[in-house]
Amino acid sequence: MLEVLLGATADIFTLRTMLFLQLGVFAGLIVGVIPGLGGTTALAILMPLTFGMEPIDAFAMAGGIMGSVGAGGAITAILINAPGTAPNAATCLDGYPMARQGRAAEALGATSTASPLGGLFGMVTLLMVLPFAKELVLMFRPPEFFLLAVFGLITIGLSDSSNMVRGLITSFAGLMLAFVGYDSVSGGDRFTFGSDYLWDGIPLVPSLIGLFALTEMIRLSISGNSVAADTDSVHLDGIMRGVWATFRHWRVVLRGSIIGTIIGAVPGAGGTIATFISYSSTKNADPHPETFGTGRIEGVIAPEAANNAKDSGALLPTLAFGIPGSSEMAVFLGILVLHGMQPGPTMLLEHEREIYGLIIALTLSAIFSAVLALVLIRWLALITLVKGQILAPIVIMTSLVGAYAIDSRPGDVMVTALMGVVGYLMVRFHYPRLPLVIALVLGETAERGYMQSMMIGHGNWKIFVSSPVSIIMVMLIVFSLLWWLVPMVQKKMSKGI
Repeated sequence: MLEVLLGATADIFTLRTMLFLQLGVFAGLIVGVIPGLGGTTALAILMPLTFGMEPIDAFAMAGGIMGSVGAGGAITAILINAPGTAPNAATCLDGYPMARQGRAAEALGATSTASPLGGLFGMVTLLMVLPFAKELVLMFRPPEFFLLAVFGLITIGLSDSSNMVRGLITSFAGLMLAFVGYDSVSGGDRFTFGSDYLWDGIPLVPSLIGLFALTEMIRLSISGNSVAADTDSVHLDGIMRGVWATFRHWRVVLRGSIIGTIIGAVPGAGGTIATFISYSSTKNADPHPETFGTGRIEGVIAPEAANNAKDSGALLPTLAFGIPGSSEMAVFLGILVLHGMQPGPTMLLEHEREIYGLIIALTLSAIFSAVLALVLIRWLALITLVKGQILAPIVIMTSLVGAYAIDSRPGDVMVTALMGVVGYLMVRFHYPRLPLVIALVLGETAERGYMQSMMIGHGNWKIFVSSPVSIIMVMLIVFSLLWWLVPMVQKKMSKGI
């Protein structure tokens, strides 16, 4: 492990790779400052641009984006009460009151310290777990992979308590899309409607670009609004008070980092849940919880530590099992596929050096973005004044050109545009996009695992409970369903009474 880690570090600290890392950090900060975009959109735009790059350079740029988007989102969350990304919403609760009290620099100093500390904790945790993950993934056979795919679909479909039914509906729609194309088991084609283009199935990369990048741009252009920001209150004094306050409240940093790492590893949970749980736990553990929401610096430190730690946690299921831990990781899967890497057991066994390089890049990006955010904070905040009519055409044009550049197929452009419209309609009518993406990614894994299991077990369903791992997976699936079903039944019974 040490030899591979040192080799990956040497790869990252080359001049070319560091330039790509810094480019990703800068892009992530800019996108993070613009509310509604986030790391998913940035990665979707970046994905086609990495075509032809060396994998380590592409991973460095992707890591730079993922590690810096949260830092950019914290800027607008604190200054104008507009979270740049969804997880930054928890930072608004105490960050914006601090800004109104003239303590904006102190709050920004705290976020710029808590974020890299959380990222460092997540990196160390991931490095400790990865060697054991190798042994774990070798225990997985086709039945376990089928059950794991089912568990991932159910977990993500039920992750949003307010959209459970709609999450399951979009998961089912994603599965239907995943079944389009050549059937590797039967040898025939399905749902291609005579189109040669669909023989390879619905292309993942153009679909992701459309569902995330184009969807957000359509929504922004329709609203026609810009983020009204008053940057006159931004001052750079007080930064060190925030930095020292973070180290003084090291227990808050540690608690947030642990929560972010654990929840980040749960597929479908996402950074928003991690940051709010971190905020709530810090508030409940404080002797004066009623003062939170009035400008407590702990209320800024806790969610930002969790926000960066969750990226390393989300990498574990993404790399080890091919199940994205978040929407960002779903798009990152597309980058892996684009560079000829198949997430799963073979990824850990055959591409160790690239994985460790990504982890190092993710950690360095959190540090670089914190420093860069403090230097460029005033100018980054001004980006929120850009009108949607100006920003949207630039991003849409880049996305469509990038989708075409992947394989030079006009059909990819059509899929990207269609998925953009579908994604906007899903947002408009409150249907979550993540279950559809996860189902599109996991559909093939689930089908292949099921067919192989049936052949191994000669059609006997007992193959799915023939090992300790498969039994555990079945228990997790049942528990997930009961976790959703029991409260719903109890609620209906109480209404009936």
